Amino acid sequence: MHETDIIVIGGGTGGYSTALRAAALGLDVVLAERDLVGGTCLHRGCIPSKAMLHAAELVDGISEARERWGVKATLEAVDWSALTATRDDIVARNHRGVEGHLSHAGVHVVRGSAALTGPRTVRITPVGAGGEWTARRGIVLATGSRPRTLPGLAPDGRRVVTSDDALFAPGLPGSVLVLGGGAIGVEYASLHRSMGADVTLVEAADRLLPLEDADVSRHLTRGLKKRGIEVLTGARLEHAEPYADGVRATVRPARGEPRTLDAQRLLVAVGRAPVTDGLNLGAAGLTTDDRGFIAPADWSRLETAVPGIHVVGDLLPPPSLGLAHASFAEGLLVAETLAGLSPRPRPVDYDSVPRVTYSSPQTAAVGLSEAQARERGLDVVVNTMPLTAVAKGMVHGQGGMVKVVAERAGAGTGQVLGVHLVGPHVSEMVAESQLIVGWDAEPSDVAQHIHPHPTLSEAVGEAFLTLAGRGLHQV
Repeated sequence: MHETDIIVIGGGTGGYSTALRAAALGLDVVLAERDLVGGTCLHRGCIPSKAMLHAAELVDGISEARERWGVKATLEAVDWSALTATRDDIVARNHRGVEGHLSHAGVHVVRGSAALTGPRTVRITPVGAGGEWTARRGIVLATGSRPRTLPGLAPDGRRVVTSDDALFAPGLPGSVLVLGGGAIGVEYASLHRSMGADVTLVEAADRLLPLEDADVSRHLTRGLKKRGIEVLTGARLEHAEPYADGVRATVRPARGEPRTLDAQRLLVAVGRAPVTDGLNLGAAGLTTDDRGFIAPADWSRLETAVPGIHVVGDLLPPPSLGLAHASFAEGLLVAETLAGLSPRPRPVDYDSVPRVTYSSPQTAAVGLSEAQARERGLDVVVNTMPLTAVAKGMVHGQGGMVKVVAERAGAGTGQVLGVHLVGPHVSEMVAESQLIVGWDAEPSDVAQHIHPHPTLSEAVGEAFLTLAGRGLHQV
C-alpha cells in the first residue's frame, strides 16, 4: 500500500489545477489519469475547437475583404490536412506544457484507471505502475464528462457525430444538421458555415442559448441568420436515419407540419453527462443524483457527504457551470482547503464566472440576466448600447450590443448585477465585466474609468456612463 497526501482522479482542467496548487502548497500529490492529462478541454474541446474557429474567422475575413472593403481576394480552397495539422500541433504543445508543469511541481502522475476502495483508499489499474494508494488528507474526484447521445442514434464518427469527435471527422461536409442550440451547438454551426457548409441549427427551447439573457439570444440569432444559417427554435427531432452518404431527419418545428431534412452530417450537441463509471463510488459511501452528478454536502469546500472526498469540474451539478475556467477555480479552492489554509478560501462565486460562446458573432456574459434578476425579486434598471454606436463597431460592421443589468437604488443606480455582450471579439472584453460584477461595483464606479478610443470597449464604458447619468452619445 502506497501513501500520499492527496489523490486526484482525473487529469483534466479541474484535476490538474488541483494537483498543481496542492503541490505548490507542499503536499504530496498523486494524479491518476487513464487517458491524457489535459482532458476533454485540451484534446477534444476548448483548445482544438477554438483553433478551428480561428481558422474559420480567417476564411470569413476573405469574404469580408472582398465584399466590404474592395480587397479583391478569393478563397482557392481549405487544405483540411494542413489546417488539422496546425490544430494538432497547438494541442500537442499545450499537452507537453501541462505534463511539464506537473513534472516540475513534483506531482506523481500515474497512467491508469482509478477506483475507490474506501473513503481514503484508491486502486489504480495501471498502464504503467499503479496499485493500492491511501490518501492521508483526501481524495479529489475530477473525471469530467462525455457528450450525451440520443436513443437509437449511435454516433459513427462520420455521418452522426458528437462534439467530442466532430473536429476529427473526415473532411468538410457540404451540409450539417446541428441538434442543440447551446454554446457547443452554436459554435459548431458557426464553424461549419464559415467553411462553406449549409447549416441548419435545431434547438428544442424557444431560443438559442436559453440560459443566457433573452437579448443575447435575439442578437445572436439575428447574426447567425444573416450568415445564412437556418435556425429552428422550439423544434424537436422526431426521427433520424443514417444512409450511405448522410442522414435524413424529421424535425417538428414550433408551428406547422414536420419537416424532412437531409444533411451529410448530423452533429448531436444536446449536453454533456458526468463520467463516474468505474469509480466504484459505493465503496466509499458515495451516490449520484438522478442526473449522474455528485453533489457536495458543503459547497464552500466542495466536499461530499463523505468527509475528505471532494469534487471538481463537470461532476458537479448546477450552480457549477461545466466550464474549464470554473474548474480551475474549483481546483484551487479544493487544494487550498485540503492544505488547511486559514482563513479558509472563499467559495466559488458562480454568478461571477464569465460565459463565452466563440461563434460569429461571439457572445460573452457575466452575472445575472435581466429575467434572473427579476425572478430574484430585485428592482432593476437596464441599459443596452449597440456596438455600432461606436466607431470601432462600425469598422467591424457585425452589429452586436452591450447590455448592463443593475439594481435600482433610491434615486440612483446600485450594484451591477450582470453584463451581456454580443459581437466581434467580445470574449476578449468580458474580463472587465467580471471584475465589475465580482467586486459589486456600481455604474458610477465604472464611469470614472477611461476606455481607449477607438475600441469596442467604448460601448461598455458608454453604457455605464449613461447609467451613471453622464452619458455622451446615448440619450
